[in-house]
Amino acid sequence: MLRTAIGLGALALSLGTTIHPAAAAPAASGARTAATAACALGLGSFASNGDIDSQVLTAAGASAVLRTPDVYNTPYNVGQPTSFTAVPAGNGRTTRSGKVVWGSGYLMQSTYTIGRDGKVVGTPVFQRIGNGWGGRFLIQSQYKASAGSKPTRTMLYQQDQYGLFGRWTDVGKGLRNTGYVTGMSSMKSFTLIAATPTYDMFLANNRAGGLYMVKIPVTVPLKPIITPVRTSSWQIFEQLVSAPCGRNGTLLLGIDKDTNTGYLYAVGHAAGTKTVIKSLGKVPTTFPDWNYFPFTPAYNPLNGG
Repeated sequence: MLRTAIGLGALALSLGTTIHPAAAAPAASGARTAATAACALGLGSFASNGDIDSQVLTAAGASAVLRTPDVYNTPYNVGQPTSFTAVPAGNGRTTRSGKVVWGSGYLMQSTYTIGRDGKVVGTPVFQRIGNGWGGRFLIQSQYKASAGSKPTRTMLYQQDQYGLFGRWTDVGKGLRNTGYVTGMSSMKSFTLIAATPTYDMFLANNRAGGLYMVKIPVTVPLKPIITPVRTSSWQIFEQLVSAPCGRNGTLLLGIDKDTNTGYLYAVGHAAGTKTVIKSLGKVPTTFPDWNYFPFTPAYNPLNGG
């Protein structure tokens, strides 16, 4: 895999991932329409040595990988990243911010700035939020009505190693648990596709091959509404990662860790088994890293479901 710097629209403005159609390669026939080719997924990952890799995926291809070394210079294992915002910081720099879990369960807010070459500028800032966050993954949902407004709600979702699925709500002075549910232990991966004032929605796959919509109202207690989208062939993916595509669609990446390969899909507005899913084919790169997550702009409207 190339470890050189920037391709595809200056790495889509350092992973803010808004790509003008002219910045993408010419669209191919079939599902690879010009509109779909213009959609982009800013993909981050934790390399085996703790470095951060980043690249941009579109229907037209994959950018070269930009590597950022020495972000987490800590003896703790670092993983379970939420999405990270990537915000321009002037002079070609980008500030990235998101949550990770250190060691046996320390939830940390991470903020660091990189230059054009991907190297860290200044000193990363890590703020400890709490303990007891060991699990399989961590997803943050944040709803903002507009680019200029403040978030009206922030929620964290996590599934532990036994399949217990929980939600925590930011109440202004910390995170408060607002429910646990069982019965979702067969789910392998979740990715957030919609955040509205009244609910969050995920796409999730399970070990039996199904792909599901998981709609979770913001009300208490936690009561997921699970609806089949497809009933077979999705079990090969250990991780799903997504980004908005168009007004109400989703660009979906499925990663098969058995072969270190990835497949890209254009998913229409989630509507159960009526959901339109178009395969965009195998991504022309490998996925050897062990934990993948999306980079997003500061305002990232999710309307996929």
